[in-house]
Amino acid sequence: MKKVLIANRGEIALRIIRACREMGLATVAVYSDVDRMAPHVLAADEAVRLGPAPAAESYLRGDRIIAAARILEADAIHPGYGFLSENAAFADACLAAELNFIGPPGSAMRALGSKTLARQAADKAQMPRVPGTVTGLASVEEALHVAEEIGYPVMLKAAAGGGGKGMRAVTSATDLPSAFAAASSEAERSFGSSEVYLEKLIEQPRHIEIQIIADQHGNCIYLGERECSVQRRHQKVIEEAPSAIVDEDLRRRMGEAAVRLALSAGYVNAGTVEFLVDAQRNFYFLEMNTRLQVEHPVTEMVTGLDLVHLQMSVAMGQPLGLTQSDVALRGHAIECRIYAEDPDNNFFPSPGLITRLLEPSGPGIRLDSGVYAGFTVPLDYDPMLAKLVAYAPTRAAAIDRMLRALDEYTIGGIRTNIALFRRILLDEGFRTAAIDTGYLERLLVQQQASESVSPPPEIVALAAAILSSASVTASVPAATPATRWTSTARREGLRA
Repeated sequence: MKKVLIANRGEIALRIIRACREMGLATVAVYSDVDRMAPHVLAADEAVRLGPAPAAESYLRGDRIIAAARILEADAIHPGYGFLSENAAFADACLAAELNFIGPPGSAMRALGSKTLARQAADKAQMPRVPGTVTGLASVEEALHVAEEIGYPVMLKAAAGGGGKGMRAVTSATDLPSAFAAASSEAERSFGSSEVYLEKLIEQPRHIEIQIIADQHGNCIYLGERECSVQRRHQKVIEEAPSAIVDEDLRRRMGEAAVRLALSAGYVNAGTVEFLVDAQRNFYFLEMNTRLQVEHPVTEMVTGLDLVHLQMSVAMGQPLGLTQSDVALRGHAIECRIYAEDPDNNFFPSPGLITRLLEPSGPGIRLDSGVYAGFTVPLDYDPMLAKLVAYAPTRAAAIDRMLRALDEYTIGGIRTNIALFRRILLDEGFRTAAIDTGYLERLLVQQQASESVSPPPEIVALAAAILSSASVTASVPAATPATRWTSTARREGLRA
């Protein structure tokens, strides 16, 4: 392997480019029209235009990506995450074009990428899983029959996708027919397949995932767990490693189950096995992500391993060079996904020009960013701008370090969710790790309720009386010398 084409954009493309440079590999970036001046394009050794802004005409055009790799004589393709990263047909096409696909083979993707096939594979690997169907539902009548057997509440899920698309929670038989139609329709629109399956809804679970890495020589190990319970609409918001509730015994049992699943499917390269853990710390297989995860940096911080380096080495046919006993977790890491969206306006996307960018740094801080001051954030793609990671010896210290870093972080010109992370990290429930997959939704509801509370009528009347009768004189503070920070704040205020 001498030259790698990165079939992605944003911070993950930059992350892979840096790893390639450290390993002495040349890089090729691909871009759409709106990404012509994106950081990953500027950082790569070479770059190729794919097409217009819509992903269907650019980053999802596997034929154009493979053609670009051939023209520029790249011998490998790294898909990152999202776009074509879990597309088995694309992995096969790379192989047919004699390009090294840095990820699992298409056969493993097919066995584990489909949620229903993955559940069948989990049964073969003797993994505990959530009760429900292991094939797609043929009709509403079948869904009603299965739901009656396992008991409500239940969850309908798209077999072909993730990210919360095609998912519906159902609490009664009355609601199931309409939920089935809605889930099937959304699954068809999002993934090109209307297939849905049904499983028991585990109430207030924690979402915990195991990172695995497997080589081409039959070696597979797990690299600890990540806690991903802070979610909004089934999308992860904060991730951390390790989990506050996982002890050595639970980690070993979950890790060994994840390895069994990977080996049974002939899995190679990096992957993540996701579990739900209930209040009694029973764990249930949820699904497998057959790619590098967004949250991989927290695992890197607590293990000291570089997952992208390992991906490259495995793809080149090298053995892992690690055994399970070599993996040790040290300290605690937390990741915040920084998005161009407005939490105070129903998380509405906020694309546009970044007018000012002040980035955090200092001990224990890692920032994987895909933007710069002067860059225009497009509306066409996922609005993630960066991943901010804080590492410290303990969870409490990592939380405090993250709060310090968030205080240093300023992105001008657009709205972001930075303030939301401060609210979460200051919340007592998060600080004591009393979290589950519904935690953030409850916190947001509580916040909305507190903001909508009006002051008592007597307070309003008293304030009106004071304002109408008192002579209010405004005092003018003494002039203070301007500093770089106050000047910056004033300029940002004028831009708002």
